[in-house]
Amino acid sequence: MHKKHTLDSGLRIITENLESTKAVTILVLAGAGSRYETKEINGISHFLEHMFFKGAKKYKNAKEVSETIDMIGGDFNAFTGKEYAGYYVKVASQQIEIAMDVLSDMLLHARFDTEEIEKEKGVILEEYNMYQDTPMYQIGWDFENLIFGDQPLGWDQIGTPEFIKSVTQKQFQDYKKSLYTHDNIVLTLAGDISHEKGKDLAEKYFTFDKTKKAYDFEGLKSAGTTERVYLHEKKTEQAHVIVGAKSQPETHKDHWAEKLLSIVLGGNMSSRMFLSVREAKGLCYYIHTHSDNFMDAGIFSTGAGVKLEKIDDAIAGILEEYAKIRSEKIPNEELQKAKNFMKGKMVLQLEDSEQYAHLLGKYELLHNKIMTPEEIMAEFDKVTVEDISRVAGDILRPENMKVGIIGPYGEKSRFEKLLA
Repeated sequence: MHKKHTLDSGLRIITENLESTKAVTILVLAGAGSRYETKEINGISHFLEHMFFKGAKKYKNAKEVSETIDMIGGDFNAFTGKEYAGYYVKVASQQIEIAMDVLSDMLLHARFDTEEIEKEKGVILEEYNMYQDTPMYQIGWDFENLIFGDQPLGWDQIGTPEFIKSVTQKQFQDYKKSLYTHDNIVLTLAGDISHEKGKDLAEKYFTFDKTKKAYDFEGLKSAGTTERVYLHEKKTEQAHVIVGAKSQPETHKDHWAEKLLSIVLGGNMSSRMFLSVREAKGLCYYIHTHSDNFMDAGIFSTGAGVKLEKIDDAIAGILEEYAKIRSEKIPNEELQKAKNFMKGKMVLQLEDSEQYAHLLGKYELLHNKIMTPEEIMAEFDKVTVEDISRVAGDILRPENMKVGIIGPYGEKSRFEKLLA
């Protein structure tokens, strides 16, 4: 059973003892994702994530940081999303103090050495180039920009080459000071750990001062963009396409129904999109429907990698499945299958202490409350076929549809006609 404790500094600590493992994950989540950026510093959240590993007070460089964790066989990594960034170390439970020491030193005492910044600029630029050369990833960012337009939710987390080349030490220091504060961070420990030990270690290592978070992210601009088709002209052997629309935020009552709708449509190999667009029509290799939800907005979309000459048919096939589920109630058996799939996947994921820590920490950070796996499963169980119909009718209306494409097509008017 999870327990929560708030330190004198205001830092929130969550522990979850998992009897099935001898490992423990220490995860720090900070409300410092790319939504907090302005155009002038677009990319700093992700770049900062890299810089935390480059040396601090006790572990003075990247070699000392990595060697310390490698010597105990631990895993450590980080990630940057739209609304938060995360840093974790996963180790055998008897090595937890070393993990806490390394992680706290990084986050509390990072030096942002100017030489390291200059070297890392080359690394980040190559990461940028990698995504540009990987259409399967890039199409997702292109579609977010099509949906949300020129505002933080519509920008790539990795930023622009111009910013990457020009970022300064002071910009890192100012950004960290503004957002990596006690009230904007949740520390979660999951695995072979007691609550008392977790609390004691947090008090020992994570000695934050009481500086308050400087600012929050700006709310979503309702307008977004009026464009309905985005074509990223590129010579490829396979076209990459996403068809979808703006959807509800994570805080909306229909959030759970929307997740199940995505499973029914394209969440697995027995879903409607997979069986129709791939298996029956042979139009694509991969196809998957996603429901991506933020605190004040969402995207519901189906992405696929398709034969170049079959792009029109693939888009039409996706729209056809949207129309079917919008106009006809799904059988209760199909909904139950989706519920069982979601619950089964959650059980498998939560065998990993890092996934467990992420689940608990995310809800505490974004919602100021913890949701347990059991509570989440109970929300899925409440969804009815009528809920699915209502959500499909609301989100998947023809006038809401937008299409993002990467491929060698020259002009986009042909795709606009498919949405008419």
